[in-house]
Amino acid sequence: MRVNAIGWQALLYKEVLRFWKVGFQTVGAPVLTAVLYLMVFGHVLEDRVKVYGTVSYTAFLVPGLVMMSVLQNAFANSSSSIIQSKIMGNLVFILLTPLSHWGWFLAYVGSSVVRGLVVGAGVFIVTLFFARTGFASPLWALAFGVLGAALLGTLGLIAGLWAEKFDQMAVFQNFLIMPMTFLSGVFYSIHSLPPFWQQVSHLNPFFYMIDGFRFGFFGVSDVSPWLSLAIVGSAWLIVSAVAVHLLRIGYKIRG
Repeated sequence: MRVNAIGWQALLYKEVLRFWKVGFQTVGAPVLTAVLYLMVFGHVLEDRVKVYGTVSYTAFLVPGLVMMSVLQNAFANSSSSIIQSKIMGNLVFILLTPLSHWGWFLAYVGSSVVRGLVVGAGVFIVTLFFARTGFASPLWALAFGVLGAALLGTLGLIAGLWAEKFDQMAVFQNFLIMPMTFLSGVFYSIHSLPPFWQQVSHLNPFFYMIDGFRFGFFGVSDVSPWLSLAIVGSAWLIVSAVAVHLLRIGYKIRG
């Protein structure tokens, strides 16, 4: 147990150091992208869109952009690390260690949570120059931030195990993660949609992550935060079970 603990902690440290060494790209670039979204959409729609009564549209955008950055970067961290190691051939050095599949899971998902939260914190700090937003329920925001990052980090782990080249990873990123993130209510409240599209939005698990996280800021949301927590938590448990199984059998990482 002591060897395993030291092992997964070392791998966790290595993965955190991996993205931190190129922080200008892995942290700075996503923060800049989120701020550009805020400036463009906030400037164009500030006087045209009202949500939650007294909440300005720019303030409404902030938690959505923060959570979007958390999710996308958590996914990118684990998926890019696995696929790079597979293609470059250095994954064998981790396979030679006495790490169990649980050690792999904790290290890769844990580092994804760290990167997601670091980027999210950076986005939030910078957006304070454009809109003053407080926390009505900070524990709710923290819970959804951590759980959302863990869910996307686990999805990224599965994607990295499945993909054999960068083109396959790009398909996963561009045709699944990106559309589901943008259509989750980051830029709008689903109550502004026609009834049919409101129902469609409820089928998107990303919607519950964004909506629950936004509840932590304003104390109001489109659905109950307890419902969102139950759905996101259940989704993470299911995805985690799949990821741990794939690691246990050495899916596409063992000859």
